[in-house]
This record gives sequence, structure tokens and C-alpha cells, in this order.
Amino acid sequence: MQDAELAALALAGDREAFGTLVERYAAQARRLARSILGNEDDADDAAQDGFLAALRHLGRYDPARPFGPWLLRIVANAASDRRRRRKVRATEEVTPDFRSKHAGPDVQTDREAFGQQLREALAELPERQRMAVVLFDVEGYSHREIAEVLDVQEGTVRSDVFHGRRALRKALEAWKDWREEVR
Repeated sequence: MQDAELAALALAGDREAFGTLVERYAAQARRLARSILGNEDDADDAAQDGFLAALRHLGRYDPARPFGPWLLRIVANAASDRRRRRKVRATEEVTPDFRSKHAGPDVQTDREAFGQQLREALAELPERQRMAVVLFDVEGYSHREIAEVLDVQEGTVRSDVFHGRRALRKALEAWKDWREEVR
């Protein structure tokens, strides 16, 4: 069944239809929320907030348009709201020069350190750039779909992806040799 049909059924009170939509988009919604919040627990809560808001406002959904970008815009707003409200939490930093003490490289430790550095670099990006990069490079959305999610022009999305990637390359420059070794 198509998303628009499920949305119409959900609007008519069919909770199972909305449950199907939630199942289809839950992973994407959590990843988007995690890119904004940087914390899995908060991301799950924000994704749930977004789904509840979408259910409450289902009457505003235009079935002529794709459901995914509409829903992800709501989730992005919920995550942004949650981020603004939450208190700063202390985290232990992993520096780019963190390496295993063993003679050979500890690939898992390096991957975790790289992942942490990538999350930190993503967190440093302006929010719209971060969302554009995650939606484009991780989720595979087109520039046009991302423009709908973020409610900006398609050219703005292209610029945000370009500048976001450039900032990430610069922030992760110390990892360049390691990334080439792992490939």
C-alpha cells in the first residue's frame, strides 16, 4: 500500500495504517534525529515526538506530495526543539591522535575513534548543513527532497551539502591516511 493511502486510512482513524508508516520511516527518523542531537536516547524520544506530531497533524499532509520528506521535516523540527531545551552534557573527548598501544593497529578502536570524531565534526556544522549532509549522504535523499524537508530552495541544499562536506573533510583531515588504509 502506498504512503498516501496509508495516511488517508490513518487520518480516518486506522491506527494500524499509521503504524505501518512508522515502521517504514522509523530508522530514517531516528538517524536524522541522532544527527541533530548526537545522542541515541534523545534521538529516539525526538523521533517519537515527531511521529506523534505527524499523527496529530495528519490532516495537513498533502497526499500529492511524498510522505517521507513531510514526516522527516516534522522529526527534524522535534529534534531541533529538543536540542534547544536540553542541558549541555559532559562527554569525554577522543582526540584524533588516539591510537592503540599495540604494535599493530586496533582497527575497531580506530573505527570507534573515527566515528566519535565524525560525530563531533558533524555536531560542529550549522544545523541545516548537518541535516542536509546526513539526508543526502546517509539517507540518500535527493536535493529536491531535502529542500522539501528543510523548507529551503534546492540550490541552498546543494550549497549546504557542499560546504558541510568541505568542513567535514577539513575536520577529519588527520584521519585521511587511516581511511585509505582501511579501504
